[in-house]
Amino acid sequence: MVVTQENVAVNGSRSSSPQEIADTLRERIRAGELKAGDRLPTQAELADEFGVERGAVRQALRALQDDGLLTNVSKGSPPRIAEQTSAHDEPQPTMVALASRLTAAFSAQHVRIDAACLTAESLIPALSEPVRLIHGGSLRPQKIDVRILLPSRDINLAFPVPVDARDSGDPVHERWLSMRNAQGHVLRHNLLTLRSHGIEVSVSFRALPFTPPVKLYLLNGQEALMAYYMVMRREESTDEGVLDMYDVLGTESLLFSFEKATGARDAIFVDESQKWFDALWETITSDLTLS
Repeated sequence: MVVTQENVAVNGSRSSSPQEIADTLRERIRAGELKAGDRLPTQAELADEFGVERGAVRQALRALQDDGLLTNVSKGSPPRIAEQTSAHDEPQPTMVALASRLTAAFSAQHVRIDAACLTAESLIPALSEPVRLIHGGSLRPQKIDVRILLPSRDINLAFPVPVDARDSGDPVHERWLSMRNAQGHVLRHNLLTLRSHGIEVSVSFRALPFTPPVKLYLLNGQEALMAYYMVMRREESTDEGVLDMYDVLGTESLLFSFEKATGARDAIFVDESQKWFDALWETITSDLTLS
C-alpha cells in the first residue's frame, strides 16, 4: 500500500475516491485508450461507472485538468483529452511534468534516480504513479536505486527563513526540518514496499552542507530535469501563530528537461550534472538521519 502524509482510513465503501477516479482515467490516457481530442463520458456516466456522486467526479476532473491532461472541464459539455507536449516542447510545472518522466524512467530494468532538492515534496506524488503501476503489474523493473541529497539539519538555510531575525529559536527551520524528515520517511516506505514484488530496492540519503538553489533529478543517467527555486514572501498559520517567511513553492516551478538522445548539448549537460551529483555524494556530504 502506498501511503501519503495525509493518510486516510479506509471506510469500507465500494465507491471510488476522487483520486482513484483520476488515477483510472489517467491510466486510460497513458495507455492510449483515451486520445488527444477525445471527449470523456458525461459526469453522470462517470458517476454511474464509479458508483459515486457527481461531486467526486468533478474533483477528479479538476485534478486531471491541473495535471494538464484535460481541457474545458468547467464548460457545459464533457471535457476533452488535452494535446500532450513532449518533454522538450514547453517546460511545465514540476508537479505536472515530473510524474510522467519518472514513470517513463521506471520502464527500465535497472532504475536509477538521483535527486538534489530542498525536501521530497515533489517526489512523493510524482513517484506514486510508477509505484502504483508496479503494484498493479504494469511495470516490473528488476532493480531500483534511489539516492537523494537534502540540506543538513545543522546549517543555516538560505530559505525558508523568517522575515525578521529571531534571537532564539527558529520555528521556520523547525517546520522545514519536520517536513524534510516526514517526507523522507514516506518516500522511503513507498519505495521499499516494492520489495514485495521481488524487486531489489535501495533508497539512500545524504546531507548537503548548503541550500540547493535549484532542484535536480537525474533519471537512469539519460535525462536531467532541473527547476529553479523561486523565493517569495508568504505567511502560514500554525498552532504557534503565523509564520512570516521567505519560502519557495517548488511544486510550481517550471521543470526543464535535458535528454542525451536529443543531441550533444543535452548529452553534455546530463553527463556534467551526473558528475556534479556523484562528486557531492562522495565528498562533502554527510550521513543523514531522518529523525
